[in-house]
Amino acid sequence: MPHCVSKPRSAGNSLNGSSATGTIATGNQYVGRFAPSPTGPLHFGSLVAAVASYLQARAHDGRWLVRIEDIDPPREQAGASSLIVEALERYGFEWDGDVLFQSESHGAHEAALRRLLERNLAYPCGCSRKDLADAPRGPLGIIYPGTCRHGCESNETAIRLRVTDDPISFEDGLQGTITQRLESESGDFVIRRRDGLIAYQLAVVVDDELQGVTEIVRGIDIIDSTPRQICLQRLLSFSTPSYIHIPVVTHPDGDKLSKLTGAPAIPLDEVRPVLFAALLALRQGPPSALAEATLPEMWDWALKNWNLEPLRGLTAVRADEIPGIGLTVTPQLQ
Repeated sequence: MPHCVSKPRSAGNSLNGSSATGTIATGNQYVGRFAPSPTGPLHFGSLVAAVASYLQARAHDGRWLVRIEDIDPPREQAGASSLIVEALERYGFEWDGDVLFQSESHGAHEAALRRLLERNLAYPCGCSRKDLADAPRGPLGIIYPGTCRHGCESNETAIRLRVTDDPISFEDGLQGTITQRLESESGDFVIRRRDGLIAYQLAVVVDDELQGVTEIVRGIDIIDSTPRQICLQRLLSFSTPSYIHIPVVTHPDGDKLSKLTGAPAIPLDEVRPVLFAALLALRQGPPSALAEATLPEMWDWALKNWNLEPLRGLTAVRADEIPGIGLTVTPQLQ
């Protein structure tokens, strides 16, 4: 059975060296991206991730893309996509090309799924949550025991990727060497859901390849997904971007600032104090006078002084420790 072995990168895509702004691709133009899901408007944690991604791309004279990951209609909030784009505009982000909606790539997602099925790298799985209630659990959740690896009689199935226990490692630009053994830590994972929707892990890999993304800057809450995505990239003979996982913004109790934990939308009127707070959260040390600067002046300073080093090894930033953030967070009942 083919393993998730490394695919040699072409000369144009080789990685060479690192700097205070992270590992960069040489030979081809740097391409970064920000890819929010339209489950609600942008909150402060999302803004921090967008700022880091944007500054990293611009610091390397690269392109910065915006992609709305709208492939999970049951979780989407009406109007959220428009609110996200409006917020990015109000805060002074300038992206390259049109905003891509992930749903527009459905044909490419399905083609990748077929390739994996045809090569026996994926298979139908009829297991329900009830069926897996007694399955072992690990740091990533349920470890799928391989129940349907050799056949499934159910008419309603998900599709799972076959994995091995060969270690998958990558060098994160901030967090160092990350290694997972997928078979023992997660088991075969879902790439198409039982409801027929393409799963996040496959969709994001296909779209990053389609858009030529060379480096991904995102929150550390996604870092456990990266080895699974690298596995898919290798099996599909895609290029593997470099990765930088920045610390997440949290509540005082340590929970990630998110829509589920009551994070409010960032304001769209007076944006400068919130952008200034985002630079503080990213440990950029902006001078206090910058808080009174114009939006273009703030971005100009941020780009000239962009430096990832203060974030090295950091996993979380508490919202209540960011001066002037001025965001009241009320947890929602779920």
